[in-house]
Amino acid sequence: MITTDLGKRIQELRREKTGLSQEKFALRIGMDRTYFASVEAGRRNIAIVNIKKIADGIGVTLSELFEGL
Repeated sequence: MITTDLGKRIQELRREKTGLSQEKFALRIGMDRTYFASVEAGRRNIAIVNIKKIADGIGVTLSELFEGL
């Protein structure tokens, strides 16, 4: 499922590129931690504006974020 795959990809890139916890990363990008955790778990249909916010926080393009999905 795309939401699960995207969540795994976000988690992988967050850990690799930022080294931040969910809580610290969510705070950095101005997103509620529980919402962000549910995105990484694949339990949310996330809006494109929030996907962009996450990509910017990680430091990748949208293309890089969706690479391999």
